Amino acid sequence: MTNRIEQRLTELGLTLPQAAAPAANYVPTRISGSQLFISGQLPMGPGGLEVIGRLGKDVSLEEGRAAARLCAVNLLAQAKSALEGDLTRIKATIRIGVFVSSSPDFHEHHLVANGASDLIAEVLGEAGIHARAAVGVACLPLNAAVEAEAIFEIG
Repeated sequence: MTNRIEQRLTELGLTLPQAAAPAANYVPTRISGSQLFISGQLPMGPGGLEVIGRLGKDVSLEEGRAAARLCAVNLLAQAKSALEGDLTRIKATIRIGVFVSSSPDFHEHHLVANGASDLIAEVLGEAGIHARAAVGVACLPLNAAVEAEAIFEIG
């Protein structure tokens, strides 16, 4: 039987990709007690990095939101891998951090971050409501437009 989270992903037309392997000297996830920490995820899609550049210069607000949404899909893929395929173990989303590569005159980081926040809430329902930081940065790895990390409470 399909669980409610998998059903919601299907309703949204989303298929979680295989969790990406780390690209450097770190682990993609770490469980400590009842918390699952997920390392920063880039907007990687089937063809690789999907949104590059800086908001306010090369990337539109809409593209930035889509990039953040894709980062959230990748956060969920990492969570699924860490939880042995069982996303129903997520009891709460504690915090999401969203980093936005942007020009100095871009001030809509919070709107970009909504792409990730909205997706997590859509998929996880009440367990997807979270605290958040949306931070503008000069650049991100591989010239990605957005990166997101998360902390989940698990059971």
